[in-house]
Formats: sequence, structure tokens, C-alpha cells
Amino acid sequence: MKPALAFAAALVAAVVVSPAPATTAGPSLTVLDVPLHGARTLAAAAGSARRFDLVGLHWRGRGTVSFRTRSTSGGWSAWHAASPEAEDLPNAGTAEARLGVGWHLGNPWWAGPSDRIEYRLRGQVSALRAFLVRSPRKPTPTRTLAVASEPAIVPRAGWGADESIVQSPPRYADTIRFAIVHHTAGSNTYSPADAAAVVRGIELYHVQGNGWNDIGYNLLVDRFGTVYEGRAGGIDRNVIGAHALGFNTGSVGIALIGTYSSSAPSTAAQDALAKTLAWRLDIAHVDPVSTLTVVSGGSERFPSGVPVFLRAVSGHRDTGLTECPGNALYALLDTLATRAAAIGTPKIYAPTVTGQVGGPVRFRARLSMPRPWIVAVTDSAGVQIAAGAGTGAGVDWTWDASLAPPGAYRWQITTAGATPATGALGAAAAGRSALAISAAAADPETISPNGDGIADSTTLTYTTTAQALVAVTVLTSASSPVALLQNATAEPAGTYTIAWDGSGLPDGTYSVRIDAADSVGKTASATVAVVVARTLGAASVTPAIFSPNGDGRNDSLTVRFDLGAPADVRVRILRDGAWVATPYSDPLAVGPQVVRWDGSKRVGKLLDGTYTAVIEATTGGVISTVSLPFASDTRVPVVRILKGRPLRVWLSKPATLTLRVNGTRLTQTAAAAGVVRVRWRGPASHVRVVAWDAAGNVSVPVARS
Repeated sequence: MKPALAFAAALVAAVVVSPAPATTAGPSLTVLDVPLHGARTLAAAAGSARRFDLVGLHWRGRGTVSFRTRSTSGGWSAWHAASPEAEDLPNAGTAEARLGVGWHLGNPWWAGPSDRIEYRLRGQVSALRAFLVRSPRKPTPTRTLAVASEPAIVPRAGWGADESIVQSPPRYADTIRFAIVHHTAGSNTYSPADAAAVVRGIELYHVQGNGWNDIGYNLLVDRFGTVYEGRAGGIDRNVIGAHALGFNTGSVGIALIGTYSSSAPSTAAQDALAKTLAWRLDIAHVDPVSTLTVVSGGSERFPSGVPVFLRAVSGHRDTGLTECPGNALYALLDTLATRAAAIGTPKIYAPTVTGQVGGPVRFRARLSMPRPWIVAVTDSAGVQIAAGAGTGAGVDWTWDASLAPPGAYRWQITTAGATPATGALGAAAAGRSALAISAAAADPETISPNGDGIADSTTLTYTTTAQALVAVTVLTSASSPVALLQNATAEPAGTYTIAWDGSGLPDGTYSVRIDAADSVGKTASATVAVVVARTLGAASVTPAIFSPNGDGRNDSLTVRFDLGAPADVRVRILRDGAWVATPYSDPLAVGPQVVRWDGSKRVGKLLDGTYTAVIEATTGGVISTVSLPFASDTRVPVVRILKGRPLRVWLSKPATLTLRVNGTRLTQTAAAAGVVRVRWRGPASHVRVVAWDAAGNVSVPVARS
């Protein structure tokens, strides 16, 4: 097999081959594993291509993928990036996210009726899978209003959601604290009749392609101002979506259908988005123009546990490494938030209740304008047992519940014309959020606190489902406490992190125990295993990119490390987690160590791609491990001098160019494959070019006179 690296100059084309039978004219998804090497086009007779309307691509490797589609009328689209919004994802660690591990998941791109697709690969791409969705038009029922203040929303049945493919029941957050605005990517020229088909196509791709529970967005808005129910579970409930990695819990994800990088949404779409934000945030009693701090659940931009300052109406780029929702839409968010705040006044914002039954209970809130207000408390039979009233922009009343018997109570804050704020007290509140600890983990699981800067400490992460006192303790293998990382501390429900460096503890295996207790005596605990091992340190691998092709340049890999104690050492080479070679496996003494591996002498050709050198040192039953990434690249650059002026060359891969132009020597670095304009002015009658890549591979010299 050829090396699994492909660059922009290499074009892979695929045709969908099977004609869609008449019995499958409805929504469907076709999956193709695209051959990256060998045949350029899948065999197909002209006219037998299966029609599709939406494209989603998955790929492995550090490279990127772009594509274009041919409409059924015969015209080709422009080239599109396969993953413009790479963090439209479920939260890390959830069952919903597991299927996509190791793959880049491209966003669904609405192409319209199409019958052919072509791909371009740039950088390292080792596998490519295409999901082609057929989502034909169907009549969309008239929208209906659930309540007077709710915007007209097309329910799931209206746009044709396939409830049979939904993987799991919806999950709910305790509250909604903010909104995240997205664009879906894809064409902006869809018709009103196409819009519901776009939503249906996104559902098919998210569920059957990405393996998610359901469509990722909570709500969607088309360019004509129609609003669609997204993920199932209730549009007025706190359904956890899969739209913003690390920030799905406590947010509502609203996506405008289309691409808004340079084109602003239509007036109808902006009006619908403002109304939807006003209604949904009003249900949650969130001021659209307010700000808040949210603890990240872990994304590429913000590691788990990092507090992030956000607006109540944020764009997806505020939480992830993405351009979503596009520059043109992102620039409108503050204006849309201001418009949302002015729709449907008056409003009740940020209701809070402090205290417990058996003592004073304080109720506070903020009104969008000064108004008369009432706070009422009812028992389990619905009988009002206490009330307070006032006038102004602030609600503040304390109920003396010292003589109230234990039990379940409800409270309500009201002002004329506003959505009431309600909640539970006593037994009702305690039973609403059962205390539990989940997602307890350590990264890395083995630390070597020897000051070499490699795995000197670990980050412990855990999530609590209710407010509690939380303590974190380190235990030996015999369950004896040896360190207190956190004394009992009051923490609201959420995700937390603690850094630990193992200071003062001998090498060995330890358990970090998280203990939580709530106000009614319920407890929960979780443990995480962490290995402290100082034997292995100062590890490195050079070169970062080697070229085992026997040309004498960077053919060997050098692995260096220090041993703080005698150890049984094994050095292994892995590719995508699979064993490739074992350059060393024997005891070693204390001190600096060097292991060299000549990849060119390996039995069987070493494929180009990314690898990991794993060093394991075992002393007294404790294993220290360090993983060091590197890459193999044996491909020789190809360079061509292009005709005409200015002086340009075409390059097959990133490389450094050494040129001699009219007798003058030049050096120029090209960060990407493709056409490179040489920094030379004037005529170039005599040109000679050689290209060197990062692995030391050198091209065949080319010249022009």
C-alpha cells in the first residue's frame, strides 16, 4: 500500500454508484469509504448515480479535506472545507461522543439535488468516509403557537423527524443560563420547500453518520424566518444538545440554516432569531444583554475546569476554535440581544432563593422595569402558606420558615404581564437533583514529579449533579489517607478540576477519592487511580519527522531519556495504537540513556504517517510511561517551474526551496503545497530549483533557461 499522505495536488473523485430504488425515494443515508489511493473514480455507468442533497465527511489524520458537488443539472459547485465548524460536538466523555473518537467530523453541508462529489486532501489524511444524505422535499404543516408568547415553531413531526433512529432519551440540565448562536453551513439559496428537508438531512447525518443521540441543535431558523424544533425533549425544557463541545449543558443552541461568513442573514431570519431568543431566554429568566461566567467542560479552546466569560447571547466562536456563526452573523449578536430584551416586556430576571425550610428563606429577582410584584409559597396541596409583595425593579423578600414543618413546597414570583418564576423548596427541591459524582478522571494517569517538565503533575476532573460539600483525599493502596487536596468546600453543581503533583509521596499507585455530601445528608463518592513514578524523566525523540528511506538523511530515530533508578525498559513504536516495532527491551542502569532505531532496516516498508514512541520503565512493580509523537515521511518533494511571469513554481508538499535565478542564490520556505510565487522581480532567464522538506527529502533539481 502507498503512504497514507495526500496533498492538495492529489485529487480523489468518487461517484455514488447505486441508483436509488423507487421504494427508497424517502430520506436515506449512503456511506462510502473513499479509496484514497489507487483508482481515482469508483466504477459507475453514467446516469446510474444515486442522488443526494446533503454531504458530511469524516476523516482521520492531521490533514484537511475539501469537496465539491455536481448538481443534477450538471453544474459543479465551488470547493468547500469539509469541517468549517469543528466543535459542533457533544460534550467529551459522553456516550454520544464516543463513536467519533479518532475521526474529524465534518459539518453537514446542504448541496441541493446532486449526483457526484469530488474530494481534495491537504496534509496527512489516512482515511476518508463520505455520508451522502437524500432528503427530498415534503409538505410542511402550518406552524402553531403553544402559548401566546412563543414564536411559531415547526414541531419535529412537521419537518419529518425520524423518531425511530433517535438513539437515547433526552438529557436535561438544571437550568438554561445562555444561548449559543450557530450557522449550519451549506447553501444560502435553498427554497422554502427545501428548508424542512435541510433540517431532516441534518438529523440523518448527526444520528446515522456521527452516531449522536439526535440532531445536535435545540432550535433552527431558516432564511425565511421559519423556526424548527431541533433535539427532542421539549422546546421549553432544558434539553442538553450536541452543538458546542464543553458548553452544551446549560445552553440552548440555535442554528441559522446557511453560511453567514460574509453574507448577513435576511431580515426575516434576524427577526425570527430575535423573537426566539426573547422567548427562550425569558422562560429561563435570563437577561439577553447580561454576561456570565461558565466553567468549561473541556474543548479545544478551553480545557476542562477553565472559567469562561460569556454573553447571554454568545456565538459559537466564543466557546470553541471555530469561525461559527460566521463574521456577518457574529457582528449582529449584540444587536439581536438588545432586540430580544425589548420583546415581550416586562420580564423577571435571575430569580434566586437562599436558605432552607426550618430557617429564613430569601427570595430575590430583578425586573426589566419597575413593577408591583408578589412572592407566594404553597405547600404540597397547593395551599398558599406565605406571601410577600412590593413595587420596584428589584424583588427582595424573606420568608420566616423556622416554624414550617418539613415537606415539599413550591414558590412563585409574579408581576403582571411577565412569565412567572417558579421553583421548589424542602423535600421537593432535594428530590429534584439527586446528588451524584460523574466523569471522575485524571490526565495524565501516571505522573513523574521530577521537575523535567514532562508529566510532573496531573489534572483531576469531576462533575457533581447537585450543590454539596466536596472533599478530595489521596489514599494509599491500603486505603490510608496520605494527602488532603481539598477540605470540605461548598460547591454548586458543575464540573471542577484540581491540579496535583504528588509532592512528598513515594512512588506507587494511589487512589484520589472525591467525597460529596448535600444539605439533607445524601452522600456520593468516586475514586480515580493515579500512579506516581519518578524513574523515567527528560524524555525526547529526534528528529520530529524522520525519513527511513536509506538515503542517509534522517534515516534513524533517536530516543533519549533519564533513569532515576535501575529499571526494565521497553521502547515500542505504535501507529494508531497498534504495535509496529520494539527498538529496545532490556534492563538499564541509572543515568542518561539513548536508543536508536533505523527505520530503513525494518522488515517491511514503514508507512508514512504519525507514530508514537512509548517508553516504559518498570521498577518495583511500578511502571513509568512516556509517549512521544513523531512522524515518518519518505516522499520526495516534486517541484515544477511554471511558465510566464512573475516567477512561480509548483510544489507537491511543504518544503524549503533553494533557487538560483540568473546566477543569484535565493532561499524561500513554502508552508503549503501548491503554487508558490518566488520573491524575484524582473526577468528570470536562467532558473534552477531544488526543494528540501522537513524530513530531509530532496527533490530532483529542475531548471529552465
